[in-house]
Amino acid sequence: MAKRDYYEVLGVAKNATADELKKAYRKLALQYHPDRNPGDKEAEEKFKEAAEAYDVLSNPEKKARYDQFGHAAFEGGAGGYGGGGMNMNDIFSQFGDIFSDFFGGGGFGGFGGFSGGGRSGRSRGVPRGSNLRIKVKLTLEEIEKGCDKKVKVAKYVTCKTCGGTGARNNNYETCPHCHGSGVVTEVRRTILGQMQTQSVCPHCGGEGRIIKDKCHDCNGDGIVRAEEVISISIPAGVADGMQLSLSGKGNAAPRGGVPGDLIVQIEELPHEQFERQETNLYYNAFVTFAQAAMGASIEIPTLSGKVKVKIEAGTPSGKVLRLKGKGLPDVNGYMRGDLLVAVNVWVPKNLSREERDLLSKLDRSPNFQPNPSKAERGFFDKMKDMFN
Repeated sequence: MAKRDYYEVLGVAKNATADELKKAYRKLALQYHPDRNPGDKEAEEKFKEAAEAYDVLSNPEKKARYDQFGHAAFEGGAGGYGGGGMNMNDIFSQFGDIFSDFFGGGGFGGFGGFSGGGRSGRSRGVPRGSNLRIKVKLTLEEIEKGCDKKVKVAKYVTCKTCGGTGARNNNYETCPHCHGSGVVTEVRRTILGQMQTQSVCPHCGGEGRIIKDKCHDCNGDGIVRAEEVISISIPAGVADGMQLSLSGKGNAAPRGGVPGDLIVQIEELPHEQFERQETNLYYNAFVTFAQAAMGASIEIPTLSGKVKVKIEAGTPSGKVLRLKGKGLPDVNGYMRGDLLVAVNVWVPKNLSREERDLLSKLDRSPNFQPNPSKAERGFFDKMKDMFN
């Protein structure tokens, strides 16, 4: 199953402060803690999910990577948890101080100091717009330098008539069920003592108010369908299938909530001359027999222009030349790949009588008779050497 968005897990906005992240995590940690939900596997998974989200979003470096690449930033163990999640030992060793705050240093082994207590303050549900996904096609030249793209996206945007409130002339009334708090509170007795829990008010959806007169343009939703032109800055070195995340550029949320994200998937277009493997590029260069035999200087195309390459005398077909740094940059900026040039000796298919006569004379010359060195021997000879 696909991972949920970390901001969605914690129920916070992309610009949430460190304190807001901590409060959101504390709330979920208390709600889903195993001591409070013994034997509940679903609660345990939510507990771990919240801890993993907090671990990434509370770390500025991990957060920056996640905001740009989403969960793909941590695939293969490159930071974060590589999709493996956190175990209980990880959580308690890293965030044990957060738990102790709940119970006056008593920890989470039991709820000794919690009887009759509970959380206070408002905990309104914040609606969140859905994410949008698009594909952007790029050439190798654009990938090599990085580029800016403008795309037109059909999406939900904030209603201009009501300013996104959904109410005509801001005509609201306070929710009579939660009295404007956005939450309802339930107190119940358990074997651990008296427990107080809060949940989003089902009557107002956590907003604390109810619309009396709906906006005619958006029918009270605060959002309408429209087209928007969005600028996308694509870093150099991206690869086919990679995803970039643009915070807040997805669908607008109902009635002033948090907008979703725009997920941009990279589609790399085939190139006429080069093939790509990670940051390296491959090119087939064709030379004449005379050039291979006597040596020559030939022009090779690169993504930034043509360069001259020296073909040494006696270069065999299939030899690979490496042009350092003429490949693609790494998306993280750590290195740059190479351009690998495979030299292919061109063999003509249709020969004139004069050409045949010339080649026949050359073929009788001892210097033109095959006499490969050990390094030039065929595949089967090399395999024999490996097993002898």
